[in-house]
Amino acid sequence: MPTDAEVADADRRFAEWMRANLDRAAAHFGVTLTGDPVFGWRLRSIGAPARDGDGAARWLRVVSEFPEWAHGEFWTGNTDANALPPSIPRPRVLDTVEWAEGRQQRAELATRLQGRPCSATDAPTNHLRLDPAWWAALRRTLATLAATPTHRIHANQEWVSHRIRSAFGDQLDAHVGQWETVHSDLHWNNLLQPEFGLLDWEGWGRGPAGTDAATLLCCSVLAPTTYRDVRAIFRDVLDSPTGRVAQLYATARLLHRVDMDERHEFADALRAHARTLLESR
Repeated sequence: MPTDAEVADADRRFAEWMRANLDRAAAHFGVTLTGDPVFGWRLRSIGAPARDGDGAARWLRVVSEFPEWAHGEFWTGNTDANALPPSIPRPRVLDTVEWAEGRQQRAELATRLQGRPCSATDAPTNHLRLDPAWWAALRRTLATLAATPTHRIHANQEWVSHRIRSAFGDQLDAHVGQWETVHSDLHWNNLLQPEFGLLDWEGWGRGPAGTDAATLLCCSVLAPTTYRDVRAIFRDVLDSPTGRVAQLYATARLLHRVDMDERHEFADALRAHARTLLESR
């Protein structure tokens, strides 16, 4: 079992390697990095603002994955999102390049949206003050997305049932009565303000109706006022039969991740949310 110091040193060396990958991608696309890089979950990805030769603002991202996972819908999700309706405020991937270097690397050069992330983390602890126009843009975006046909699959019934029953018991009814196209990772670090925008389209596809509202609610459990705001905005979605299943599914998915990261306060709040759902069934 590696020591904490050994893990920290390995992470440092991997982060340096990812910075080198970002520099390589910038040279390939002929862009200049203009800000500090931002790392994704467990250093799997790295991204930074950039400008192209014409001075246009861009975002450059490199994702690193083991070869056996570097394929399929999740691997191409950001590029596939180019086919979504233009009314959905999202980055547009302009070019990609891949190369193998131990792991498979994929670089994506995309347009850069105005605005800044609503939170530096997926689950903030502070109240987020967002105006009514922002909330209206969010609901409009999710409604447009939900009605957009796609062959991409975020989750099917088997996967939803597996997630819920693994987390909360084999006897639960996890039947999904309604399906729609979902973003699937709607948390506060993927949402921009004051100009509304939605980032990170890796996992979008068909899923339980209400998945996005449920995920955002679960990512608000550490900020009670924001939690109440999300519930008020999406009450019709969340209180529907499928919306309640979507909340259990979203909770189970997030618990799987936060338990791995030992984010105990977030995990405790998610379990409390799940207990409230289960007690009211």
